[in-house]
Amino acid sequence: MSLSENQRARYLRNVLIPGFGEVGQESLANARVLVVGLGGLGSPAAYYLAAAGVGTLGLMDADTVEVSNLQRQILHTTADIGRPKTESAREKLTALNPELKTETFASRLTSGNAADLIVAFDAVVEATDNFEAEFLINDTCVSLKKPFATAGILSLSGQAQFVVPGQSACLRCVLPEAPEGVPTTAELGVLGAIPGVLGSLEAAEVIRWLLGMWEPQPDGAGLVHGFDGDAVRLRTVRVPRRTDCLCASVWSTT
Repeated sequence: MSLSENQRARYLRNVLIPGFGEVGQESLANARVLVVGLGGLGSPAAYYLAAAGVGTLGLMDADTVEVSNLQRQILHTTADIGRPKTESAREKLTALNPELKTETFASRLTSGNAADLIVAFDAVVEATDNFEAEFLINDTCVSLKKPFATAGILSLSGQAQFVVPGQSACLRCVLPEAPEGVPTTAELGVLGAIPGVLGSLEAAEVIRWLLGMWEPQPDGAGLVHGFDGDAVRLRTVRVPRRTDCLCASVWSTT
């Protein structure tokens, strides 16, 4: 495809980026990204993916909008209270970018549906609020060799990681099993801007990968980006890949 005049005007600031150009914009238009969770992390991630020109977004969330969501879940407004988050998200994202195609899934990701859903997309944004879903996405994406961004938030801090199975350490290289007894945002809260930072970082990582700008570490290490809201500081930690991890099986076949 070639860009229309309207598309050239809309995406001009993208096209001007060195190494991006119209070819990169066309790559985004052909891309399919699944966003699992349309809350604090999924809101900014989905907004920036849609604004950047990703052609198709899968929007997955089983919940409806509640008033307590509005402090951080910027896809939704007061008028959306009681509506399915998938409907609210689709409305806002297509208003931002009418050319966006959406596929909505008003259900939870389970071991029974994860593979069938994820296989149809090029990349996944994990924007859930529980470890069970995070590890399910990790394990399914590793099995299918699908790249994914994952993040977690609490209070004034958060962390994000981008995983390309066979080229970088996965989530289980960092945490072999889901930790127990970790406080939740329902207990310790979260400042709305924190998921804004981490969700935006997830979108940036996915976009870089879709454009071919992402490069693995020479030793296959993963990069975990931590944001400290107390000091307003971002710190990146290298995590070596584990040879006894679930993801080890795909390294020689990718």
